[in-house]
Amino acid sequence: MKKTISVLLAVLLVGLLLAGCGSKQAQQPAQQEQAQQQQQSQPQQEQQKKDKYEFAVIVKATDSDFWQYVLIGANNAAKDNPAINVTTYGPPSEADIDKQVSILENVVNQKPDAIVIASTSSDATVPALEKAYDQGIKIITIDNRVKTDKIHSFLATDNIEAGGKAAQKLVDELKAKGIPLKGKVGLISAMAGVQVLIDRDKGFTDKLKELAPDIEIIGPRYVDNDVLKAVSAAENILTANKDVIGFFADNNMTGDGLARVITERKLQDKVVAVAFDSDPEEIKALESGALKALILQDPYGMGYKGVMSAYDALQGKTLEKYINTGSTVVTKENMNQQDIKELLDPTLKKK
Repeated sequence: MKKTISVLLAVLLVGLLLAGCGSKQAQQPAQQEQAQQQQQSQPQQEQQKKDKYEFAVIVKATDSDFWQYVLIGANNAAKDNPAINVTTYGPPSEADIDKQVSILENVVNQKPDAIVIASTSSDATVPALEKAYDQGIKIITIDNRVKTDKIHSFLATDNIEAGGKAAQKLVDELKAKGIPLKGKVGLISAMAGVQVLIDRDKGFTDKLKELAPDIEIIGPRYVDNDVLKAVSAAENILTANKDVIGFFADNNMTGDGLARVITERKLQDKVVAVAFDSDPEEIKALESGALKALILQDPYGMGYKGVMSAYDALQGKTLEKYINTGSTVVTKENMNQQDIKELLDPTLKKK
């Protein structure tokens, strides 16, 4: 009996040993396969990071100094980072929304690694942007918010805040000149239906009503982003209203037109004119006193940070959904400070 039990125990022990060996041998191929998969996946991850990335930067128009300043920033970002190649695009005029949409559609078909775009319309570019996003293209929007969540980040001025700064400065200048806070203020807007301008004008009108409720706002008068139409709008407001004490022009093209009228009519001491953005004509008007202040955005920063944000997205970094690029009130008194000079004229930064 003992002998039988001993034999059975021996058989059982051998069986267990064989089972253990079999289990170990079965595990080895599985472990080897897992290791091979990890090794194979690593090169794929590394391939996602390339020696050279193709970026498309699309602005609203090529006929405006503001958008040229954006492109200086974008091109400087590429020069500072050899892994980035930037190609720039834009319609001749901001009024040509269909042309910008066509440019974007062609760019998407070329499948760049990233698109940085200042979309004139908040709606018209959405289908092409969503198509690009779904294809894995990194999407950074600047200046104007588009009506889709399929973007990686949005960089822009807080235009309601900036418009409020324009109203505050206009009121401060009226008080400094001893002009009573009653009468009329003309509002000249570059284009109808553009969200950044809607916000900017709302910020201005809301703040002006708060600070000077007895002032009547005439406008906005829309001028299709045309300097000569801005001249006509300012002339018409002055002709039809004898008690105009101020103006607000909501971009550089309208600012140029307004400055010409103030200069030609010699109204520097009678009418307070405040405008947005900068170009050589606006800078001269600021120096002469035709414009009492400019509210400056940071177009160079939008271009530079827009490109670098797209690059960060390609490196797998998480981006903030909205980045406020800021606004600055510039007057004749502070315009020669170095940091302000570079905001007024970003060509000083061109590499």
